[in-house]
Amino acid sequence: MGISIAVVAVILFLDLFAFVLAVGAEMRRSTGRVVPDEYDERTYCQYDSDASTAYGLGAFGMLLLSQAVVSGVTRCLCFGRGLTPGRTRACAVASFVLFWFSFVVAEACLVAGSARNAYHTKYLGYYAKQDLSSCVALRKGVFAAAAALVLVSMVMSLLFYWSYSRADTGGWVKHQNEGGVGMAEYGPNKGEFGLPKA
Repeated sequence: MGISIAVVAVILFLDLFAFVLAVGAEMRRSTGRVVPDEYDERTYCQYDSDASTAYGLGAFGMLLLSQAVVSGVTRCLCFGRGLTPGRTRACAVASFVLFWFSFVVAEACLVAGSARNAYHTKYLGYYAKQDLSSCVALRKGVFAAAAALVLVSMVMSLLFYWSYSRADTGGWVKHQNEGGVGMAEYGPNKGEFGLPKA
């Protein structure tokens, strides 16, 4: 199996788009401020935009789609033909493990960040019969960590795809110490069907 430029382009596009969305989610995290209620003497939290949640979920989807493309093309390293032994197979297995690890941690950061960013404490002060002193907000760095792991996942997926393509046997396995098979004897002293000339 050779390396397909179209597959590499799709992987790069999806992962870079997921990276941009994760960076956008970090920059657009919702922040809340405590404001007094105009009808009551209690306070509540007023939040700005929820764009970060949508960006985080978009990055989650793009990274998941990229993972599906790589796993589909390489048959997830578990199915299909075997790989030729050597350095490229070892590189394929190592990059496969790192690729999946970075993918799982990045997806966990994106989902946790999106869920936490969507959580608002608007009327906690009213129901708890106490004034709010601060509003719950997502900490800085959750989406930034996810963005960094998206880049690591992209590099590992491309390395895995490259090493898998180099180690893939294509259905043909060359065995060592296999002697050549002569097709027919032919030479100046041989006639038709390998018989000596008369």
